[in-house]
Amino acid sequence: MGIHPQFWVFAVAVTILICALQATETAAQLKLGKEKVSNLQFYFHDRVSGQGVTAVEVASAPSTKTSATLFGAVIVMDDPLTEGPEPTSKLVGRAQGLYASASQEELHLLMAVTYVFQAGKFNGSTLAVVGHNAVFKEVREMAIVGGSGKFRLARGYCLAHTHSFDLHSGNAVVHYNVTVIHY
Repeated sequence: MGIHPQFWVFAVAVTILICALQATETAAQLKLGKEKVSNLQFYFHDRVSGQGVTAVEVASAPSTKTSATLFGAVIVMDDPLTEGPEPTSKLVGRAQGLYASASQEELHLLMAVTYVFQAGKFNGSTLAVVGHNAVFKEVREMAIVGGSGKFRLARGYCLAHTHSFDLHSGNAVVHYNVTVIHY
């Protein structure tokens, strides 16, 4: 004689209820307070050539160099984030992570980057961003998937707009408008 199927349904429902109560208790224990919405704007300086290179290719496929989209290239970056578009503008943090050319037909990048803030009221905090970046599109949207410090449990989105791009050097300055919900 086996256990009745309705017992399993009841057991699963009770387990889910217990887990939900524990999660609520944990959130209360963290004393997170009220959610806030912050809007940040800064400029991302990606230098792939010339003086002060901040992004380097670390991997590629055999066909990357002959691909019109550089498909398969993986670039690691440590790009400055500044208040204004000029490289001499006040430094607010770094964009550290990687991007990869992930399309064979158009120049689309997979971005996985952490914005590490080094100045202002968010000094010491980070935002984790992951998303699809169609670099020649006027505005690109990527997801904020987490954060630390003042951005603990963050979620939101980034809107990227190319401020300048040098076809010869490959260097770019990108304006980011970030909306983040955090505690």
